[in-house]
Amino acid sequence: MNVAVIGASGAIGKAMVHLLEQIPAVSRIYAFSRSDAAFDAVHKVDVQYMDLLDENSIASGAALTTEPLDLVIITTGILHEGEGLKPEKSIKDFEADHFSRVFAINTTGPAMVAKHFLPKMARNRKNVFAVLSARVGSISDNRLGGWYAYRASKAALNMIVKNLAIETGRKNKSSIIAALHPGTVDSHLSMPFQSGVPEGKLFTAEYSAEQLLNVIDQLTPGDSGHLFAWDGEKLPS
Repeated sequence: MNVAVIGASGAIGKAMVHLLEQIPAVSRIYAFSRSDAAFDAVHKVDVQYMDLLDENSIASGAALTTEPLDLVIITTGILHEGEGLKPEKSIKDFEADHFSRVFAINTTGPAMVAKHFLPKMARNRKNVFAVLSARVGSISDNRLGGWYAYRASKAALNMIVKNLAIETGRKNKSSIIAALHPGTVDSHLSMPFQSGVPEGKLFTAEYSAEQLLNVIDQLTPGDSGHLFAWDGEKLPS
């Protein structure tokens, strides 16, 4: 089994790689990130640079994968950055530059990864292309409002997943394209908002990664194009 993890230096991405290292059936892990990351099983983990904002680096990363891939998972995402970019409480907080930045990382980047990595997926056996999305990207489930850029970028990502599932299903019947909601994870992304998380609902990256790998393992081609939570619940997208 050959795997590519995009965003391997982040909390969930790093936890994913560590878990995959321990699975005997996994023979090769391509760990892509902008930052350095170190892993134990150096004989099976190939650490490489990738910048989701640079299509050339995505294409170069795909070219490095010499074996057909059974799993590609994108664990990157942005909710806030520095002192300026924060989730909008109101439309009064909307800023075009921030909106574009969030979309570039949360939506355009994963779409570019799909462009270059889907042709590398295995054929004639189950393979999964998964992206981390979010429950708050569900249009029908939105009851609180706010967070314009993040919600919209994840809703758009869910639509890209649906489109990819339709297109890929015509070419590779063994492929599954899925969006995954990891829950609220103790990470840099959630740090400013953890005080409002109900008790028992703030997950470690290791727990979330393990749950997501279990969900991936249970997916079938009939699940392609849909959004699933960390506990396997199918969510409205």
